[in-house]
Amino acid sequence: MSETNKKLNPVTEAIRIQIPRTEEGEHSTPMYLTSSFTFNEAENMRAAFADEIDENIYSRFTNPNVDEFIQKMCVLEGAEAGYATATGMAVVFASIFALLKQGDHLICCSSVFGSTHTMVTKFLPRYGIEATLVDANDKDAWEKAVKPNSKMVYLETPTNPQLEIIDLEWAGNFAQQHNLILNVDNCFATPLLQKPIEYGADLVVHSATKWIDGQGRVLGGVVVGRKDLIHDIYLFSRNTGPSLSPFNAWVLSKSLETLDVRLQRHCENAIKVAEVLKQHKNVEWVKYPFLKDHPQHAIAKKQMKAGGGIVCFEVKGGIESGRKFLNSLKMLSMTANLGDTRSIASHPASTTHSKLTEQERLNVGITPGLIRISVGLEYVDDIIDDLNQALG
Repeated sequence: MSETNKKLNPVTEAIRIQIPRTEEGEHSTPMYLTSSFTFNEAENMRAAFADEIDENIYSRFTNPNVDEFIQKMCVLEGAEAGYATATGMAVVFASIFALLKQGDHLICCSSVFGSTHTMVTKFLPRYGIEATLVDANDKDAWEKAVKPNSKMVYLETPTNPQLEIIDLEWAGNFAQQHNLILNVDNCFATPLLQKPIEYGADLVVHSATKWIDGQGRVLGGVVVGRKDLIHDIYLFSRNTGPSLSPFNAWVLSKSLETLDVRLQRHCENAIKVAEVLKQHKNVEWVKYPFLKDHPQHAIAKKQMKAGGGIVCFEVKGGIESGRKFLNSLKMLSMTANLGDTRSIASHPASTTHSKLTEQERLNVGITPGLIRISVGLEYVDDIIDDLNQALG
């Protein structure tokens, strides 16, 4: 329930959204750490299970903290409905498996998170679902990939980790023309930098573990979009159980209240880091969506408010130089995460995308010396100093 009217900026509305207060009159939402909820009479319980009334039943599929988090995400993305899960990959899985069946065909951007790539290429075929991987910006290949049994398009923009930008306006028109569900992973941009639904996306998924939490504390995933599709995802997830815990939902809901100010600092720091890396003698190339030499710079400027907090670059000397760089860092963390207050350096070829073959990695631009930096909230000169000393 919002304390003010709906004419507020979505950032303000998301901050003010709060489930109804208890008789204690708390200012901050309490945690509902309960597995189930009670009923005053049998008829109410029957009606709740029959979906005739909207009541909390069991925290596997209904919980006030989870509901509040979803409401905030729907406001920020401009979505009709949403559902939250225990992890980002759980929501990616649910958003695909809940809507596709044996004999259907998925068209997927080839540049996606490593676990998504593995799910699409290794697990979907086990259930009789075809998948075609397509180069992010090869529009002819997208057209050629369409089959009579195609049902969904799945893509990331910016992509992980190569930061390719897909034109969402084009993607929305493409999906509509071919009557396909457009499912967009908006994790890297967040709803504050771009809103895929405005360009025709039917579903938007997030690993809430990343920028939404923003402090490396909890896991979570969320999908928002068309009410009818979300209902199918809800029914699938209600019965398969990838539930977001009430505690994690509470943390994520509170995190959204600072997302705007955090992202401003992340983006300010990231563009400065990218510009400095471009001048370093031991760096082959740098990619950042708001650098003018980014291949899709014009598209990024059209659909994004800022370039985000991820910078990727190639260390001269290949994989050994990449490892030497990582081992020389003194402040930046080496960890399997991004979107944290603390800056993080990772080597995708040996971590997030290590399950891909070498050729599969090269096909999506993951070279041996590729380094991904999640630029944090530290004083930017300290971030740059650590990068410079590690690069030598």
